[in-house]
Amino acid sequence: MNLENWFNKGMTAQTYVDHMQTHQKDFIYIYENFPIPVEDEPVFEKVQNKKLRAIVLTEDWCGDAMLNLPIFLKMAEHGHIPVHFLLRDENLELMDQYLTNGQSRSIPKIIFIDTKGDEVGTWGPRAPEIQAFIDDSMANLPNHNDEDFNEKRKEMLTFITKAYRDNRDFWACVYKDLKEKIS
Repeated sequence: MNLENWFNKGMTAQTYVDHMQTHQKDFIYIYENFPIPVEDEPVFEKVQNKKLRAIVLTEDWCGDAMLNLPIFLKMAEHGHIPVHFLLRDENLELMDQYLTNGQSRSIPKIIFIDTKGDEVGTWGPRAPEIQAFIDDSMANLPNHNDEDFNEKRKEMLTFITKAYRDNRDFWACVYKDLKEKIS
């Protein structure tokens, strides 16, 4: 599938961030505080030679996007990867081509394309270590039918969002997994 038209339809990172309403503050915090390790510069020199571009399917309300995308944007800058953002809910035709486990519209989803617009790889929605954290957190919730399920789920999501923002080990896991994908 040629993705050139989807890439061209997307908005820049600045436009995406400027229009964020839910996680903008935490997104910017991670972006401003995540350093690319100096020893990885040779990796990004090789990435530059690949002339990759990226289409990111996302939504502002997504906590995983809040964690992953600022780190990816730092990497994209170092690798000279142009990035365009598409809102998942406005681009279901594309999203449905990239379902997680063939079932869910999990985001963010990063689609890497070459100079011709052909897909060369994808990433998302989470690094394996983050998925394990989410799985463990979900396993501790009460049954869906319990009267306190919604309250406990809301508390869990607040905890996860704070952990995403503050736990730099999570940042490192995302970086490592993304670096392996683009290398």
